[in-house]
Amino acid sequence: MFETHILIAFGLTLFAGLSTGIGSALAFFTKRTNTKLLSLALGFSAGVMLYVSFVEMMPIGFEKAQVAFGEIGSWYVVGSFFFGILSVAIIDRLIPSFENPHEVHKVEDLQQEGMCGEHRHLMRLGTFTAIALAIHNFPEGLVTFVSSLNDVHVGISIALAVAIHNIPEGIAVSVPIYYATKSRAKAFWYSFVSGLAEPLGAFLGCLFFCRVLHDGAYSIIFASVAGIMIFISLDELLPAARRYGEHHIAIYGLVLGMAVMAVSLLII
Repeated sequence: MFETHILIAFGLTLFAGLSTGIGSALAFFTKRTNTKLLSLALGFSAGVMLYVSFVEMMPIGFEKAQVAFGEIGSWYVVGSFFFGILSVAIIDRLIPSFENPHEVHKVEDLQQEGMCGEHRHLMRLGTFTAIALAIHNFPEGLVTFVSSLNDVHVGISIALAVAIHNIPEGIAVSVPIYYATKSRAKAFWYSFVSGLAEPLGAFLGCLFFCRVLHDGAYSIIFASVAGIMIFISLDELLPAARRYGEHHIAIYGLVLGMAVMAVSLLII
């Protein structure tokens, strides 16, 4: 039974990671970005992640920490929560902004750069963006895997949120590569491979996590995952949603994501 949960969790993580390919397809077959829809979708993703972090992951972390460590367990959870935030913040700071896949990119802007930019510069931009995306996707893969392992229904919501989040990142990788090489296959392949970092994060997380299945490990990992998701939501998803569209559209998406997550948890 537990092996089945692992396979489902890994499958959801694979789906979320490979959604970068959707971004590649959009870049090749659309001329303009539907910024309002993308803003709503990114806000929705942030709402899902914020709600599940505060309402589901953190309470579970505190509950299991109390069982494993007693009264001092709450300190472990709080420390793990901020460790998760710090780890993603450090990764983000180490990557230059022009190569950071979480900076805002629109299809038409990247296409314009491709028509007038130097091939060597574009190839370097696309390659380094793919590397940066892979680094960013590694902890996101762990987030999706751990969430799915604990509760498949929550994992599905997180996987969908991460998948939406990865679509503009796929655009950021594939378009510069395409205009540098004139090869759709090569551009798609770079985007595809960068997305594989998420199932890799899930695989390595499983090697560690599945060996230490006790309440203490659960509490620390859940709190760290909550910190990662909250940082991604506040530092990446919501700012990108506001830049892509109107402020109110991003907030509507945020509230909608929270509402969908709340109803799904009540139904389960």
